[in-house]
Amino acid sequence: MKKIILLAGPTASGKSELALGWAKEYGGEIVNSDSMQVYGELADLTARPAAEELARCPHHLYGTLKGDDPCSAERWRDMAIEVIEEIWSRGAVPIVVGGTGLYFKSLTTGLSAVPDIDEAIRYNIRRSVTTETAARAHKRLAELDPHMAQALDIHDTQRISRALEVRLSTGKSLQYWQDIPPSGGLNGRKDVDIVKNITVMDRAKLYERCDRRFRHMIEEGKALDEVEKLMLLHYSPAMPVMKALGVPQIINYLQGKSTKEEAISLSQTATRQFAKRQMTWFRNQCGDWNQQIL
Repeated sequence: MKKIILLAGPTASGKSELALGWAKEYGGEIVNSDSMQVYGELADLTARPAAEELARCPHHLYGTLKGDDPCSAERWRDMAIEVIEEIWSRGAVPIVVGGTGLYFKSLTTGLSAVPDIDEAIRYNIRRSVTTETAARAHKRLAELDPHMAQALDIHDTQRISRALEVRLSTGKSLQYWQDIPPSGGLNGRKDVDIVKNITVMDRAKLYERCDRRFRHMIEEGKALDEVEKLMLLHYSPAMPVMKALGVPQIINYLQGKSTKEEAISLSQTATRQFAKRQMTWFRNQCGDWNQQIL
């Protein structure tokens, strides 16, 4: 039986240190399941494992892609399964760690069979949604796909973009594809023992950790340097890496549109809001997972 350990949880909840302990205990190798840590440009701002942590055991899928090379949940799942099979072949235990719920879902239950999206359509949709108001993008979706528009928040530009590109590229609603039973996950494999864990932390404690960690990133200076270098690459604002926590706020600061303290405060707020969304998602989707109270 092939064993795999999953460790999900919100940002700043102590997943990395717990995973390192398990890697030592079980002879494990760590596989990233964070949608921002997969990109190479923002090691510090996305809190990727530091050099001393990387030296303690093998790590995989950290900083693998460039920021202008989008990584879908399906693409991550395919990369992760390839790495996981390699780890098993060495007689080691893969420990999948991160905070991106959809990545874990793609790995365990699989994904609905949405066809590949035409890249020209995707590019045009993402560009238009970043230049027009969210309300206008939502109105466009309502005209093309009323059901999906009703289900999505008017300010959720990422999901609105996804619904638009699927409708225009496939001729069918995203809901049509989501209703098809998912496939490609590990849950159906009888040769795999999946140990599912989720970190749980008092909300006030988690928020304090989020605030403290982000301020440290900024005051240390590395995060500012990373974003400054990122700006020189001239990536499209639609790229996920350009929306990473703290990036828009730091860009505004570097462009003289806000103070450093404003950038820190706004980024801390965004991080806490993100952590809250993560906790809600995991609570709803991972209710039967083992709780690791930290």
